[in-house]
Amino acid sequence: MIDTQTQTSARTREPLLEVRGLKKFFPIYSGVFRNHTGDVRAVDGLDFEIGRTETVSLVGESGCGKTTAGRSILRLIEPTGGSAVWHGDSAAPVDLFELDSGAMRERRRDLQIIFQDPFASLNPRIPVSGAISEALKVHGIVTQRDALDQRVAELMELVGLRPEFRNRYPHEFSGGQRQRIGIARALALKPKFIVCDEAVSALDVSIQAQVINLLKDLQDEFDLSYLFIAHDLSVVKYISDRIAVMYLGRIVEMATAEELFENPQHPYTQALLSAVPHPEPTKRRERIILQGDVPSPINPPSGCHFHTRCPVAKPECKERYPDPVTISDTHSAACLLLE
Repeated sequence: MIDTQTQTSARTREPLLEVRGLKKFFPIYSGVFRNHTGDVRAVDGLDFEIGRTETVSLVGESGCGKTTAGRSILRLIEPTGGSAVWHGDSAAPVDLFELDSGAMRERRRDLQIIFQDPFASLNPRIPVSGAISEALKVHGIVTQRDALDQRVAELMELVGLRPEFRNRYPHEFSGGQRQRIGIARALALKPKFIVCDEAVSALDVSIQAQVINLLKDLQDEFDLSYLFIAHDLSVVKYISDRIAVMYLGRIVEMATAEELFENPQHPYTQALLSAVPHPEPTKRRERIILQGDVPSPINPPSGCHFHTRCPVAKPECKERYPDPVTISDTHSAACLLLE
């Protein structure tokens, strides 16, 4: 597990959210009596923090636990263990995982999510105005019809949509427009923290750039903090302050965006970066091809989980999971070769 407490000295941002030991296991039941025979260890002990107005990205291959981590923090799915300490209020910090349903519902005003699929996340039978205004009505912030219409129009203009389209249905919009609707819905309650769950992966490249720029502009305007979940490293380099690389439910390397791209230390990070296309066609980059498939999170390999695919693995990598090694104040990696 990568512990980022040693990295905070190099950053001036106050912590907004501190995640420690986050775990999410999905139980497996089998047999006539539905006996508990194992667990899918989707997230297996994450440690990181997000500062105020900071963007931290989670990257890794599909199935490594990125989305599960984001949803567990918001308790859209209940975590198995760990803590998520929220510093967003003037009062004392509070562990989100210890709140009851009523207290957590109040806290959701500050915690929002932008889903990956902009079509599946919208009810096809509800017009856009209803989707955007629903949270305002649920929390009792705006109840009068005229005030709701005005707030919906403001939010649509904010994300680059024409307010006169508010009575249209999701199928009448393009993919990029639907994602803007999702962003408007997330902004309705004026949150402080937003989980962007693969928010641009389903969009065309040109639309991706528009949405990324929109997210950055909104962050500057409203002092937002993002947990940006993605698998496209070229995208996260542009939007991130820090990047955490995940493999099989754990963070294997964490650094500032600039340092991670210039000086990757973990073999898995190096392999991921080698696959990123370079803008200069004449500049060649050695491609690192990983052998085999990602192991099952039901029965992860002993020792370092990456040793079954690592091109530089040693026999001792099978024996124990490596402790995190501090490369600099803002950079750490979990690899026995660095110890």
